[in-house]
Amino acid sequence: MDERLQKILSQWGIASRREAEKMILAGRVCINGVVVSQLGQKANPLRDDIEVDGVPIDAANRPGQRYLLLNKPAGVISTCWDARGRTTVLSLLSDSLKASTGIHPVGRLDADSTGALLLTNDGDLTFRLTHPRHSVPKTYRVWVQGFPSQEILHQWRRGVMLSGRITLPSEVQLLKRSPQGDRTLLEVILTEGRNRQIRRVAEQLGYPVVHLHRIAIDKIQLQQLRPGAYRPLKDFEVKALKKLTRRG
Repeated sequence: MDERLQKILSQWGIASRREAEKMILAGRVCINGVVVSQLGQKANPLRDDIEVDGVPIDAANRPGQRYLLLNKPAGVISTCWDARGRTTVLSLLSDSLKASTGIHPVGRLDADSTGALLLTNDGDLTFRLTHPRHSVPKTYRVWVQGFPSQEILHQWRRGVMLSGRITLPSEVQLLKRSPQGDRTLLEVILTEGRNRQIRRVAEQLGYPVVHLHRIAIDKIQLQQLRPGAYRPLKDFEVKALKKLTRRG
């Protein structure tokens, strides 16, 4: 059956659907020897010869799907590679997993942030998990400088203007103050994922982030996973994510 080229690339674990679109637009993909540089082209991997960067896709060897939860350490970049040579999340994986076709991070944590990050070669699931329509909740523990009042926390919960658009309502709970009284630990649950959203909101409200740590993605808990370590998702966790992203 003919399918859009970016969907085929994601199904074969070459890249997420969005990354596959970028590869196509960059002219890195060929169908039957002809470079494709526009979106919308369809193909059938069982009939057509599809190449990415000159490497053919093996139609008979579609890779098995892998789902991992990583505790990302500080200083590690949430990408597959980095032009500046910085450590990426893929460098934390075993050699056998690095050799698995198309494993990539689902969304991002900025370099200074730590905690739960999903990795997979299931491009379709990545596309759905990162689509704004599905509003996947993510839970963070956030140390901020200072002691925000209840009025400030209420303002954060309601929404704050960022780049001309109000953030969606979020859950913000005060957990404790530092022994010195100069920092506050908050729990923040977001259902949207704008670039560095928590840091930008906190800065705008006057309470800069000292440290940001993601502890859960939906109901998938980081728990005692040490920094830099990862584990495969359990079957029920994968099913829950797929069920969540089938809504709507």
